[in-house]
Amino acid sequence: MIKENVKLPLDKALLEERIGYKFNNTELLTEALTHSSYVNEHKAKGGDIECNERLEFLGDSVLSIIVSRYLFGEYSSRQEGDLTKIRAAVVCEKALAKYAKEISLGDFLSLGNGEEKNNGRTRASITSDAFEAVLGAFYIDTGYDADRVAKFLLPFVKEEIEFIRKGAAFIDYKTALQQIIQQAEGEKLEYFVVGESGPDHEKTFTVEARLNSNVIGKGEGPSKRAAEQNAAMEALKLFGNAENIME
Repeated sequence: MIKENVKLPLDKALLEERIGYKFNNTELLTEALTHSSYVNEHKAKGGDIECNERLEFLGDSVLSIIVSRYLFGEYSSRQEGDLTKIRAAVVCEKALAKYAKEISLGDFLSLGNGEEKNNGRTRASITSDAFEAVLGAFYIDTGYDADRVAKFLLPFVKEEIEFIRKGAAFIDYKTALQQIIQQAEGEKLEYFVVGESGPDHEKTFTVEARLNSNVIGKGEGPSKRAAEQNAAMEALKLFGNAENIME
């Protein structure tokens, strides 16, 4: 009998359809979808099953190498620091949980009753780990073919990069502007907070970027740091460099 408030996971064949790959060893996929809470409950009853933590470990490495290889080839003009920021943004828990949500991965997980009742199927920490575990299982089942895994993974990554790029989340405009200014000796670049508005819990800061006391850019943001970045971006437009940096 199924306990109240406990949801059965969906058929794995539907997940294979969404992934675009049929597993040769379906036990690998089953393991990737099995949370430790489910294993702990069943081991207490004499069950002999494995959770997805080992596959998660492998999947984390597969994720990193695929994304790193893609960024290295796609962004040949970016320095190591920028590449690291981009990679961190697209492999973080929030991003992985978003990828998992796109294929409704949470609906396929085997969870313990406690996690089930506590909305474990939608919890980012659980679904992001499961996504990595699926990558690990996928990698093994293809005979360690990273290219095959990449065909599934990279569309998510590319979409996330585009989403982040539009918000300029991983672009350090201040550093880019400083590098331009340093090309001429004696130039002094400074940032000044010239305005604050809104309640304490939701402030908006206005910052001016000044070169030798002359305003070259002005920006707003929810923090002084964000406002400085936006001011630097505006200054880069003055120099005609902002678009190149965002590419």
